[in-house]
Amino acid sequence: VPVFILAGLLVHLVFLVSIFDIYFSSPLVHGMTPQQTPLPPPAKRLVLFVADGLRADSLYQLNSNEMPQAPYLRGILENNGSWGISHTRVPTESRPGHVALIAGFYEDVSAVAKGWKENPVEFDSVFNESKYTWSWGSPDILPMFAKGATGDHVYTFCYSPESEDFGAQDAAKLDTWVFDHVKSFLNSSRSNQTLFSALNEEKVVLFLHLLGIDTNGHAHRPNSREYKENIKKVDEGVKEIASMIDNFYGNDRKTAFILTSDHGMTDWGSHGAGHPSETLTPLIVWGAGVNYPQRVTSQFFEDNFLKEWKLENLKRLDVNQADIAPLMASLIGVPFPLNSVGTLPVEYLNNSAHFKAESMFTNAVQVLEQFKVKMYQKKKTTLSFLFTPFKALSDAEQINFLKRIRLFIQQQEYDAAVSLCKTLIKLALEGLSYYHTYDRLFLGLSITLSFVGWTTYVILMIVKTHTNLIKTVQTSKKKSTLLFYCFAFVGMMIAFFLLIQTSPWTYYIYCLLPVPVWYAVVKELPVIQGLATNLLSLPISQSVGFLLVCTLGIEILVFSFFYRSTLSIGLVVFAGWPVITQLWVQAKRTVLVWILLCVLLAVFPLMPVVGREPNISLVTAAGLLTLLISCFSLASLCGSENKYRNNKDLKLHFYQMLSIALSTYVVSSTHESLKNKQGLPLLNQIISWMTLVSSLLLPLLSPTFLFQRLFSISLSLMSTYLLLSTGYEALFPLVLSGVMFLWINMEQEALQHYGLSLKPKLAGFNFACATDITQFRLLHLDDIRRSFFFVFFLVTAFFGTGNIASVNSFDPASVYCFLTVFSPFMMGGLLVLKVVIPFVLVSCAFEAIQVTTQLSSKSLFLIVLVISDIMALHFFFLVKDYGSWLDIGTSISHYVLVMSLTIFMMLMNGLAQLLTTQRLELPRRTKHHPM
Repeated sequence: VPVFILAGLLVHLVFLVSIFDIYFSSPLVHGMTPQQTPLPPPAKRLVLFVADGLRADSLYQLNSNEMPQAPYLRGILENNGSWGISHTRVPTESRPGHVALIAGFYEDVSAVAKGWKENPVEFDSVFNESKYTWSWGSPDILPMFAKGATGDHVYTFCYSPESEDFGAQDAAKLDTWVFDHVKSFLNSSRSNQTLFSALNEEKVVLFLHLLGIDTNGHAHRPNSREYKENIKKVDEGVKEIASMIDNFYGNDRKTAFILTSDHGMTDWGSHGAGHPSETLTPLIVWGAGVNYPQRVTSQFFEDNFLKEWKLENLKRLDVNQADIAPLMASLIGVPFPLNSVGTLPVEYLNNSAHFKAESMFTNAVQVLEQFKVKMYQKKKTTLSFLFTPFKALSDAEQINFLKRIRLFIQQQEYDAAVSLCKTLIKLALEGLSYYHTYDRLFLGLSITLSFVGWTTYVILMIVKTHTNLIKTVQTSKKKSTLLFYCFAFVGMMIAFFLLIQTSPWTYYIYCLLPVPVWYAVVKELPVIQGLATNLLSLPISQSVGFLLVCTLGIEILVFSFFYRSTLSIGLVVFAGWPVITQLWVQAKRTVLVWILLCVLLAVFPLMPVVGREPNISLVTAAGLLTLLISCFSLASLCGSENKYRNNKDLKLHFYQMLSIALSTYVVSSTHESLKNKQGLPLLNQIISWMTLVSSLLLPLLSPTFLFQRLFSISLSLMSTYLLLSTGYEALFPLVLSGVMFLWINMEQEALQHYGLSLKPKLAGFNFACATDITQFRLLHLDDIRRSFFFVFFLVTAFFGTGNIASVNSFDPASVYCFLTVFSPFMMGGLLVLKVVIPFVLVSCAFEAIQVTTQLSSKSLFLIVLVISDIMALHFFFLVKDYGSWLDIGTSISHYVLVMSLTIFMMLMNGLAQLLTTQRLELPRRTKHHPM
């Protein structure tokens, strides 16, 4: 068994990692030569303001009094500069956003897994190409551009990480810190000759990273007074800095200013996915070399924003986020960042037509350079007869394009040159994408082969070891040796083929994985023959009906990832299951409660997504309800027969009730304190962390009798869950636990109904004595339904609490009882724990069902594995890397979720066994008698 589980874990890890290699590997190439516009630039220096987490609508729309949110910036876009919307990409996080702005390329999704702070890959940026860059702001963002820079010309000034506190009095102080430090820096430079002359050089960048808006958005939501006040403060700060810089340089009109944002934010204060509120950010550019506002009578955009913002008559110039890097490079005349995939938005430039054409030509050559390097790399690692080049940009075509553009520029047909440059950039980017996804079909087929092989092997293992469908047949040694050599030969051929193409090492794993998997399948040929004979002997209608039911079940599960309400329909069907199968005849009361609780549970997937509106009174209600149920159970425990209890167990039960009461108090007092801007009380924080630690240990002290142990697990996990709740989801584990207890009872009734066993007394059932292998029975058709119930409840445990398969559905407010200072990994860990708790409840119930229905945990687990692997294969084909960013983000998270669920179930299985069967004994105090 351990070998099988280990193999399963490895195979699934390969499946999980493969999509990042197949769909989302790093697009960067190295070895290009820098490209610079030959004409003198319009600006000597550039000031870049990035208001972290600022949405486009929050800045541009007028407030209730028809006044602008940011009067100074509104004045700029109406009288002095150009404006538009910058469209960002997924993941909408600070790090990828800043990389797109300053380096001009979109980080691949896998960068998220490597953390937001360090460089997963080396890259060039506008800061690196500048003569000097001074930057002020967050310690999470600035160091990565200083680290990536060559030489010592990027200077950073950061506040301490502890300042990023969501529970602080006012996060706008982060922005005030930046503005104050820039002012004192400029003032002190007058008395420092070296610094003063450095500031007066050309190609200088000043970067102000303003994190207050993002922090206030997380803590109070973007529609709050705090968020809007923060925008006003940033507006005033930008006005002061702009005027101070103009004075500092004696109004030489050689400074360009850009204000934008790295990402937006949802109405419920989170970001990371592809909702328009996260991907639409403002862009305002003014100063040297920038176009003045252009009055227009009409302009067409698919959205309605111009009317809402009363900006119909000012030309709106939209860009992609990566286009801002070439714009900055062009304004101050530095080489375009080597890896930039942005297209220079020439509409923003107020310069000669010649300058625009030359800049576009530089841009086109710089993107084409990347295309050439990528093509050369692919050509080098592919056998010449297998290599299919990108036809639209063959070597002859490239030369033709460049010649025609040069000719247009010489003949002063600048508009034609610009338009041809845009076509060349578009083609070069398509070519880059073509070579980047060159091996996708080949790798996708390999993974699919492995998937199908693995699932087939698991089905054969179930049939062979856990049913009596076939007799074991010995295969001759000669045959099996021949088979081994055949597969070994195929494996060597594949390895040789990859070797002569100098493929990356990961390709060996993906392409060789199907060989051992299918070898294991073919080795079980007698089992396949036996199974086929058995199936053919059944009536066709029965086989087809069974297949249809299985397919329908799995499709419902897949569907529920897109529409949570599907789960409600499923739960209503579950409620009717005892009625359809005549189970209600023998246990009317149990069935009635089962129906009631299933219908109650079906309400949760219909609720809005979690965290949209915190409702602490519901959390308090859940705490009180849990206490009430605990009191009833305590009373019934005291009244029960003596053999199931002793005083120590009662003390434990009482302590767990106390823990629930404390959690309920901590949640309401913490949120009250944060509301009054008094921060997170230290005592509350200590209680929260102690509850979290104790909730993992307390169940192990309880007796191993079935209901007592499961009840103890539910209470412990509930106390932690309350601390992580902000609304209706606090009631979810309570209802889920109820359904689980009844499920255990219902399965007992089902066993009796099918005459598979006599009814044991569940109350006296002891987990510790339940591992007697001799009593295990073989699988029955009804066990497939049991396994399906388990997977269905697991999916319900995820989506029922209002999660959606997207990064932005997690609400940072959930962790405020534990910490309020920004720490992505600690907060992420706590949010994962919140997701895991309902899973643990379902897994423990499933463990109890395996034991009480006398099945080995392995047999049911294998069926569950088949169901989840078929689901995973669905999502493997549904992964997208095109279309709207919302679709791409969702498709990745669906696949990662199902794969994690499978890997996770293997771990959950072990955790559930530990939680149900192990018992810690506290050392007893010995009494000392005085002599």
